[in-house]
Amino acid sequence: MTERLIPVKLENYKPLREIVFEHLRDAIIKGKLRPGERLMEMQLADEMGVSRTPVREAIRKLELEGLVIMVPRRGAYVADLSIKDVAETFEIRSALEALAAGLAAERITPEESEEMERILVRIGAAIENDDFQQTVELDEEYHNLLYRASHNDRLMQILNNLREQIQRFRVTTLAMPGRVHGVLQEHRNIAEAISDSNAELAQQLALGHIENAENALMEWIRGQKDS
Repeated sequence: MTERLIPVKLENYKPLREIVFEHLRDAIIKGKLRPGERLMEMQLADEMGVSRTPVREAIRKLELEGLVIMVPRRGAYVADLSIKDVAETFEIRSALEALAAGLAAERITPEESEEMERILVRIGAAIENDDFQQTVELDEEYHNLLYRASHNDRLMQILNNLREQIQRFRVTTLAMPGRVHGVLQEHRNIAEAISDSNAELAQQLALGHIENAENALMEWIRGQKDS
Protein backbone atom coordinates (compact mmCIF):
# COMPACT_ATOMS: atom_id res chain seq x y z
CA MET A 1 0.00 0.00 0.00
CA THR A 2 3.03 2.26 -0.34
CA GLU A 3 2.58 5.70 -1.95
CA ARG A 4 -1.03 5.10 -2.90
CA LEU A 5 -2.68 7.24 -0.26
CA ILE A 6 -1.37 10.52 1.09
CA PRO A 7 -2.16 12.20 4.41
CA VAL A 8 -5.42 14.11 4.14
CA LYS A 9 -5.49 17.89 4.40
CA LEU A 10 -8.17 19.28 6.64
CA GLU A 11 -10.62 21.68 5.02
CA ASN A 12 -12.73 23.93 7.22
CA TYR A 13 -15.88 23.50 5.18
CA LYS A 14 -15.83 19.69 5.02
CA PRO A 15 -16.20 17.09 7.78
CA LEU A 16 -13.22 14.77 8.13
CA ARG A 17 -15.32 11.73 7.22
CA GLU A 18 -16.18 13.36 3.86
CA ILE A 19 -12.54 14.13 3.13
CA VAL A 20 -11.52 10.54 3.93
CA PHE A 21 -14.42 9.20 1.85
CA GLU A 22 -13.38 11.28 -1.18
CA HIS A 23 -9.74 10.19 -0.81
CA LEU A 24 -10.67 6.51 -0.71
CA ARG A 25 -13.15 6.77 -3.56
CA ASP A 26 -10.59 8.57 -5.69
CA ALA A 27 -8.03 5.85 -4.90
CA ILE A 28 -10.47 3.13 -5.97
CA ILE A 29 -11.48 4.90 -9.17
CA LYS A 30 -7.87 5.58 -10.15
CA GLY A 31 -6.86 2.00 -9.40
CA LYS A 32 -4.60 2.81 -6.44
CA LEU A 33 -6.83 0.48 -4.45
CA ARG A 34 -7.43 -2.35 -6.85
CA PRO A 35 -10.53 -4.55 -7.35
CA GLY A 36 -10.57 -7.48 -4.94
CA GLU A 37 -8.16 -5.80 -2.52
CA ARG A 38 -8.96 -5.97 1.19
CA LEU A 39 -9.39 -2.63 2.94
CA MET A 40 -7.66 -2.67 6.32
CA GLU A 41 -8.99 0.16 8.48
CA MET A 42 -5.85 0.62 10.57
CA GLN A 43 -3.53 0.56 7.57
CA LEU A 44 -5.63 3.07 5.65
CA ALA A 45 -5.93 5.29 8.73
CA ASP A 46 -2.15 5.28 9.20
CA GLU A 47 -1.53 6.20 5.56
CA MET A 48 -3.94 9.12 5.68
CA GLY A 49 -2.96 10.26 9.15
CA VAL A 50 -6.43 9.91 10.66
CA SER A 51 -8.18 7.71 13.21
CA ARG A 52 -10.05 4.54 12.28
CA THR A 53 -13.50 6.09 12.86
CA PRO A 54 -13.68 8.27 9.69
CA VAL A 55 -12.16 5.40 7.70
CA ARG A 56 -14.86 3.04 8.95
CA GLU A 57 -17.59 5.57 8.11
CA ALA A 58 -16.10 6.13 4.65
CA ILE A 59 -16.00 2.39 3.92
CA ARG A 60 -19.69 2.09 4.82
CA LYS A 61 -20.54 4.91 2.44
CA LEU A 62 -18.41 3.35 -0.30
CA GLU A 63 -20.37 0.14 0.18
CA LEU A 64 -23.60 2.07 -0.49
CA GLU A 65 -22.08 3.36 -3.73
CA GLY A 66 -21.18 -0.16 -4.80
CA LEU A 67 -17.44 0.53 -4.71
CA VAL A 68 -16.87 -1.75 -1.71
CA ILE A 69 -18.34 -5.10 -0.70
CA MET A 70 -18.53 -6.43 2.85
CA VAL A 71 -17.74 -10.12 3.29
CA PRO A 72 -19.04 -11.61 6.58
CA ARG A 73 -16.21 -12.44 9.02
CA ARG A 74 -13.61 -11.35 6.46
CA GLY A 75 -13.99 -7.59 6.12
CA ALA A 76 -14.25 -4.99 3.38
CA TYR A 77 -12.96 -5.44 -0.18
CA VAL A 78 -12.83 -3.23 -3.25
CA ALA A 79 -15.63 -4.47 -5.49
CA ASP A 80 -14.58 -6.30 -8.64
CA LEU A 81 -15.57 -5.01 -12.06
CA SER A 82 -15.60 -7.56 -14.86
CA ILE A 83 -16.34 -6.90 -18.51
CA LYS A 84 -19.08 -9.53 -18.30
CA ASP A 85 -20.75 -7.79 -15.34
CA VAL A 86 -20.61 -4.44 -17.11
CA ALA A 87 -21.94 -5.82 -20.40
CA GLU A 88 -24.86 -7.59 -18.74
CA THR A 89 -25.81 -4.63 -16.55
CA PHE A 90 -25.64 -2.13 -19.39
CA GLU A 91 -27.60 -4.45 -21.66
CA ILE A 92 -30.46 -4.28 -19.16
CA ARG A 93 -29.97 -0.63 -18.28
CA SER A 94 -29.98 0.59 -21.89
CA ALA A 95 -33.33 -1.05 -22.56
CA LEU A 96 -34.89 0.22 -19.34
CA GLU A 97 -33.59 3.78 -19.62
CA ALA A 98 -34.66 4.04 -23.23
CA LEU A 99 -38.13 2.91 -22.17
CA ALA A 100 -38.14 5.43 -19.31
CA ALA A 101 -37.08 8.27 -21.63
CA GLY A 102 -39.76 7.38 -24.18
CA LEU A 103 -42.47 7.24 -21.53
CA ALA A 104 -41.24 10.47 -19.97
CA ALA A 105 -41.62 12.21 -23.32
CA GLU A 106 -45.26 11.19 -23.30
CA ARG A 107 -46.04 11.64 -19.59
CA ILE A 108 -43.75 14.22 -17.99
CA THR A 109 -45.52 17.02 -16.13
CA PRO A 110 -44.64 20.72 -16.52
CA GLU A 111 -43.31 20.69 -12.96
CA GLU A 112 -41.05 17.72 -13.65
CA SER A 113 -39.82 19.29 -16.87
CA GLU A 114 -38.92 22.48 -15.01
CA GLU A 115 -37.18 20.48 -12.29
CA MET A 116 -35.13 18.67 -14.94
CA GLU A 117 -33.96 22.00 -16.34
CA ARG A 118 -32.96 23.18 -12.86
CA ILE A 119 -30.95 20.01 -12.27
CA LEU A 120 -29.10 20.51 -15.56
CA VAL A 121 -28.19 24.07 -14.57
CA ARG A 122 -26.91 22.81 -11.21
CA ILE A 123 -24.85 20.07 -12.89
CA GLY A 124 -23.24 22.70 -15.10
CA ALA A 125 -22.39 24.81 -12.06
CA ALA A 126 -20.95 21.82 -10.19
CA ILE A 127 -18.72 21.00 -13.17
CA GLU A 128 -17.53 24.59 -13.40
CA ASN A 129 -16.76 24.57 -9.67
CA ASP A 130 -14.90 21.27 -10.06
CA ASP A 131 -17.19 19.75 -7.42
CA PHE A 132 -17.09 16.07 -8.33
CA GLN A 133 -19.14 14.91 -5.36
CA GLN A 134 -22.03 17.21 -6.24
CA THR A 135 -21.75 16.33 -9.93
CA VAL A 136 -22.20 12.64 -9.09
CA GLU A 137 -25.15 13.34 -6.79
CA LEU A 138 -26.88 15.57 -9.34
CA ASP A 139 -26.29 13.05 -12.12
CA GLU A 140 -28.09 10.46 -9.99
CA GLU A 141 -30.84 12.99 -9.26
CA TYR A 142 -31.30 13.61 -12.99
CA HIS A 143 -31.70 9.92 -13.75
CA ASN A 144 -34.06 9.39 -10.82
CA LEU A 145 -36.23 12.22 -12.08
CA LEU A 146 -36.22 10.68 -15.56
CA TYR A 147 -37.46 7.42 -14.04
CA ARG A 148 -40.19 9.20 -12.06
CA ALA A 149 -41.30 11.11 -15.14
CA SER A 150 -42.08 7.78 -16.83
CA HIS A 151 -44.89 7.40 -14.27
CA ASN A 152 -44.39 3.64 -14.31
CA ASP A 153 -43.86 2.32 -10.78
CA ARG A 154 -42.83 -1.16 -11.91
CA LEU A 155 -40.14 0.27 -14.15
CA MET A 156 -38.81 2.40 -11.29
CA GLN A 157 -38.64 -0.63 -9.00
CA ILE A 158 -36.64 -2.63 -11.53
CA LEU A 159 -34.21 0.24 -12.07
CA ASN A 160 -33.81 0.68 -8.32
CA ASN A 161 -32.73 -2.96 -8.11
CA LEU A 162 -29.75 -2.02 -10.27
CA ARG A 163 -28.94 1.03 -8.15
CA GLU A 164 -25.68 -0.19 -6.59
CA GLN A 165 -24.20 -1.39 -9.87
CA ILE A 166 -25.28 1.77 -11.67
CA GLN A 167 -23.79 3.99 -8.97
CA ARG A 168 -20.43 2.22 -9.15
CA PHE A 169 -20.39 2.68 -12.89
CA ARG A 170 -21.55 6.31 -12.60
CA VAL A 171 -18.78 7.29 -10.21
CA THR A 172 -16.09 5.58 -12.30
CA THR A 173 -17.12 6.95 -15.68
CA LEU A 174 -17.76 10.50 -14.48
CA ALA A 175 -14.23 10.58 -13.05
CA MET A 176 -12.71 9.97 -16.49
CA PRO A 177 -11.12 13.11 -18.00
CA GLY A 178 -13.62 15.19 -19.98
CA ARG A 179 -16.49 12.74 -19.50
CA VAL A 180 -18.61 15.06 -17.33
CA HIS A 181 -18.94 17.62 -20.12
CA GLY A 182 -20.11 14.96 -22.58
CA VAL A 183 -22.58 13.61 -20.03
CA LEU A 184 -24.06 17.06 -19.44
CA GLN A 185 -24.62 17.61 -23.16
CA GLU A 186 -26.19 14.17 -23.52
CA HIS A 187 -28.51 14.95 -20.61
CA ARG A 188 -29.49 18.25 -22.21
CA ASN A 189 -30.27 16.56 -25.52
CA ILE A 190 -32.46 13.95 -23.82
CA ALA A 191 -34.25 16.62 -21.80
CA GLU A 192 -34.95 18.63 -24.95
CA ALA A 193 -36.42 15.61 -26.74
CA ILE A 194 -38.60 14.87 -23.71
CA SER A 195 -39.72 18.49 -23.51
CA ASP A 196 -40.66 18.31 -27.22
CA SER A 197 -42.66 15.13 -26.55
CA ASN A 198 -40.49 13.29 -29.07
CA ALA A 199 -40.54 9.79 -27.61
CA GLU A 200 -38.62 8.15 -30.45
CA LEU A 201 -35.75 10.65 -30.29
CA ALA A 202 -35.67 10.53 -26.49
CA GLN A 203 -35.25 6.74 -26.65
CA GLN A 204 -32.49 6.97 -29.25
CA LEU A 205 -30.61 9.58 -27.24
CA ALA A 206 -30.97 7.58 -24.03
CA LEU A 207 -29.56 4.51 -25.78
CA GLY A 208 -26.63 6.56 -27.06
CA HIS A 209 -26.01 8.00 -23.60
CA ILE A 210 -25.85 4.57 -21.98
CA GLU A 211 -23.69 3.21 -24.81
CA ASN A 212 -21.19 6.04 -24.31
CA ALA A 213 -21.09 5.32 -20.57
CA GLU A 214 -20.52 1.62 -21.23
CA ASN A 215 -17.72 2.30 -23.70
CA ALA A 216 -16.01 4.65 -21.23
CA LEU A 217 -16.23 2.07 -18.47
CA MET A 218 -14.94 -0.75 -20.69
CA GLU A 219 -11.97 1.43 -21.60
CA TRP A 220 -11.28 2.01 -17.90
CA ILE A 221 -11.47 -1.71 -17.07
CA ARG A 222 -9.08 -2.63 -19.90
CA GLY A 223 -6.69 0.05 -18.69
CA GLN A 224 -6.77 -1.42 -15.20
CA LYS A 225 -6.02 -4.90 -16.54
CA ASP A 226 -3.11 -3.61 -18.64
CA SER A 227 -1.54 -1.59 -15.82
